[in-house]
Amino acid sequence: MKREEKASVSIMKIICVSIILILISGIGVMAVNTNLKDVKIILQNGYELTVLTSKATVSEILQDNNIILEENQKITPDLDEEISAGNIIRIVDKSYNEVQIAKVSESGVETTLEQLLESYTPITEKIVVEQIAIPYETITKNSTGTTTDTTNKIVQEGQDGIKEITYKIKYQNEIEVEKIKLLEVVVKEPVNKIVQVNKTVTSRSKTTSRALPSTTASTSSAGEIYKITAYCSCAKCCGKTNGITAMGTHATSGRTVAASSKFALGTKLNINGHTYTVEDRGGAITGNKIDIYVNSHAEALAWGVRYLPVSVAK
Repeated sequence: MKREEKASVSIMKIICVSIILILISGIGVMAVNTNLKDVKIILQNGYELTVLTSKATVSEILQDNNIILEENQKITPDLDEEISAGNIIRIVDKSYNEVQIAKVSESGVETTLEQLLESYTPITEKIVVEQIAIPYETITKNSTGTTTDTTNKIVQEGQDGIKEITYKIKYQNEIEVEKIKLLEVVVKEPVNKIVQVNKTVTSRSKTTSRALPSTTASTSSAGEIYKITAYCSCAKCCGKTNGITAMGTHATSGRTVAASSKFALGTKLNINGHTYTVEDRGGAITGNKIDIYVNSHAEALAWGVRYLPVSVAK
């Protein structure tokens, strides 16, 4: 009997120890589960990732999931903020945040970046190659003729050149938010149009006439002859679409022209009898070239290239 009692006591001890160990393990598991929380991470490209973590701050959660921020990225909440269960961590493009904050500041609406990001949609980037025509120039050559009549003879037909411009464009909600020029290459050089003018001028004393030397910019009684082209506020003409001139004004058809630095901004020019104001500049506007602003790209193409008298309005 004593042996049976001892065996029974030993079994009871084993059972008690097992129960205690099970309880301790359960408490440990409950403690671990208490510290775990689910957090959603939304990456810049829109991909959503839900993680189960015991980490406290944003930076610890990112490090725990091997997520590294790039220089052009911003995160919300801040890296040192603590995160509770069910919170969202967003990684966005810095430029997008700056644009949105600027818009809110201008409008005077009180809001937070957190509220702005609630309606955030991913920014997509595209590489776009645009082809732009390089207008040819018309060169006039004078030569001595045999009559008093003027005869124009086309020695060489003109051909527009072509240049390719490569842009990196960012879109937000299918709206262009940023456009950066990466590369500009001339694919085809323009071929100038050459016109030969034969003219003989006689006088009563029957002196021999002489042809005037050839120049690309001649003068007339109404002013110096300039090469006049046209442009609008589209990306093809200006590389931007806001219509703001170098003078800070809004480009206006019938008033605004782009000229070289030989004319100060604000100078009034008489072009073929109409008064314009120099309000803009352009990389291709040098020497005796002037660009007149029009309302549309179709009007700019229809204008083409013209040679008109230009003088400073008094």
